[in-house]
Amino acid sequence: MKCVFCGGKLEKKIVTFSYGEENKYLLIKDVPAEVCKSCGEKIYTPEVSEKLLELAKEKIKPSKTVEVPVYEFV
Repeated sequence: MKCVFCGGKLEKKIVTFSYGEENKYLLIKDVPAEVCKSCGEKIYTPEVSEKLLELAKEKIKPSKTVEVPVYEFV
């Protein structure tokens, strides 16, 4: 399979998915994905995408919560 963005070769990897919106941030470890060797784009199967949406909607309790320092780039 080839990357839909650059045409590069994809390889199966386990990645960390991160997402941020307003004051809500989500970090999900050990997510299966196809990753482009050229541009780094991550592609998820429909099943993985569905699970990520479930986690984002907080239907499942997180395995842990961490405190993260926040800096402003001035």
